[in-house]
Amino acid sequence: METWDAITSRRNVREFTDRPITEEDLNRILEAARRTPSSRNSQLWDFIVITDPEQLRRLTGVWRGAWHLAGAAVAIALIAPDSDDEATLRSIHYDMGQVTMSITLAAADLGIGTGHAAVHDQGLAREILGYPEDHFTSWLMSLGYPADRPLAPIKNPSRRPFDEVVHWGGW
Repeated sequence: METWDAITSRRNVREFTDRPITEEDLNRILEAARRTPSSRNSQLWDFIVITDPEQLRRLTGVWRGAWHLAGAAVAIALIAPDSDDEATLRSIHYDMGQVTMSITLAAADLGIGTGHAAVHDQGLAREILGYPEDHFTSWLMSLGYPADRPLAPIKNPSRRPFDEVVHWGGW
């Protein structure tokens, strides 16, 4: 798939087939995540890959919107160090947003769907995933092949009109 096709095909997928993701494809997605630019090249992230169905099921308890993890072939937990410094936390959150986009585009390029979930119960996530007390899960990304229809460029996306969103030279 071309980059533009991956961008226009990417959508949130929350229901998946039982088709597994190959190790080669998963490693390519993880490499895209690892190569994501970060503020001052700090790379304040670690990734936990979850393939065990029981772990995926348990992770649905971290937030009411995380139900789709149970049906995913794989989930990737984006882990970052906690900080008392507000500027550092803002930077981490921005960088993690970039990581999620790298994951979604690399996956879409391979025909793999993605969904994201926030984590409200950090204690449960830490219990399941075993990351250190001074870290938090920024996002959980579910991955799998879409159950409803394959990824393809969306011709009429539900988006605000271009001329309403884009402002040239000022508001």
